[in-house]
Amino acid sequence: MKIAVVGSGYVGLVSGTCLADFGLDVICMDIDEKKIAALKSGKMPIYEPGLDTLVERNVANKRLSFTTDMKYTVETATVIFIAVGTPPKDDGSADLQYVLAVAEEIGRYMNKYTVIVDKSTVPVGTGQLVKKTIADELKKRGVSFEFDVVSNPEFLREGHAIHDFTHPDRVVIGTEGKKAEEAMQKVYRVLYLNQTPFVFTTIETAEMIKYASNAFLAAKISFINEMALLSERVGANVQDIAKAMGMDGRISPKFLHAGPGYGGSCFPKDTKAIYDIGKKHGVELMVVKAAIEANEKQKQKMVEKITTAMGPVKGKTFAVLGLTFKPDTDDMRDAPALTIVPALVKAGATIRTFCPQGFHEAKWRLADHEKAITYCADSYEAVTGADAVVILTEWNQFRGMDLAQIRSLMKDKFFFDLRNVYSRDPQVRELFTYSGVGLPH
Repeated sequence: MKIAVVGSGYVGLVSGTCLADFGLDVICMDIDEKKIAALKSGKMPIYEPGLDTLVERNVANKRLSFTTDMKYTVETATVIFIAVGTPPKDDGSADLQYVLAVAEEIGRYMNKYTVIVDKSTVPVGTGQLVKKTIADELKKRGVSFEFDVVSNPEFLREGHAIHDFTHPDRVVIGTEGKKAEEAMQKVYRVLYLNQTPFVFTTIETAEMIKYASNAFLAAKISFINEMALLSERVGANVQDIAKAMGMDGRISPKFLHAGPGYGGSCFPKDTKAIYDIGKKHGVELMVVKAAIEANEKQKQKMVEKITTAMGPVKGKTFAVLGLTFKPDTDDMRDAPALTIVPALVKAGATIRTFCPQGFHEAKWRLADHEKAITYCADSYEAVTGADAVVILTEWNQFRGMDLAQIRSLMKDKFFFDLRNVYSRDPQVRELFTYSGVGLPH
């Protein structure tokens, strides 16, 4: 069985590589010639731990190949995954232009029975739209080939994507026929033999499962962040609250970590998209709406936390540690840094920053503020001469810093730990004017 993955971005490249590692023959296709040329030379377009090694191994074993030729891809593959971007439009709805463009090309070149799999996160009804688009192209050609459309949403966490693909909590497959279901069982045979739970359902239900899952997790983060704001006012400790809540089997401890707000490629986009889907069908999703608004509020509250503690920040220097929305990724999409850093700069502050993987994105995302930002080689260079430290991302190398050395290099001693990395460390309170999130003063 020949598999194709159209779109060699985050989801597509990880999915295609892992499927190749399952022993399948996989083509990764992308229209970006530079990206494909880089992949052929062994250079990764994204940072994901372990991905470069996995790609190298499967290319060497001739199970994984890269191309920009869509005609070859469609004519060769039996199962084609669509894994292109669905960025948000200005109104929050998902932009399907790339998905539908792929569907058109599949219809243009299809020459046999083919299973088309929506791997991209798409609104309910997209599967039917993809089906119609392909059927229309076949009709234009005056040909008739049987095909099936499947919804198979991804649940990959950046930084843990390979493990999540190879050891998923469940595999969701939305189909309309037994033939497509059997094809997908062959694709995921390795997981099936490992007794991974499979959820076979309709296309529309599978599309909803992805959005519902991400909206729920986003709401959980926004909830604990609101509890953190209240905890600071009443003198409670949100970490102990989260720990006790998480012991309840109905709640679980996951996604109960207070911080500066969620970001990334999924939660911000997907919450807005499902809220838009609800509006279009006459259902206002009040909980989802509140999660979105609370998340934006949380980022602003972090700026207020800093300015309240320090007073006017004009002329002050901040050592910002971490720029990506989470550790073990180079992704800065909707990261709290994109709200907090510009706010400090606009207030007259200077930024010295270090992030293990965030500089490439930061330099163009924060280009409007480049005169006020210095990109440093490590944490210690960043804190030199700073009035305050701000931990925005909990990279592991920030957990074991020499706090005494940090203090000796700084001009003043403010320490804003927005990920509560040092909340249990008594030394940090001895050396600094320390402030976490949701902790007693």
